[in-house]
Amino acid sequence: MKDKDEFLEKEFDFSKAVKNPYAKELKKQVTIKISPAVIGYFKDQANKIGMPYQTLINLYLSDCVKNKRELQMTWK
Repeated sequence: MKDKDEFLEKEFDFSKAVKNPYAKELKKQVTIKISPAVIGYFKDQANKIGMPYQTLINLYLSDCVKNKRELQMTWK
């Protein structure tokens, strides 16, 4: 645990503080390999709607999770 900040302890009353209810939802930075064409596609789409491409990728993947989408592939 981090040492307490003396200034903060003196200046602010934390006795009624509550934990962030969204702490479980915080994003985690990861490293993955994505082809330049895929990154380019999401960058173009993100530019059209005015948001960062990483946010768009996260929204897309979140939709997959929310709707429990399963990958279906067939090789011919």
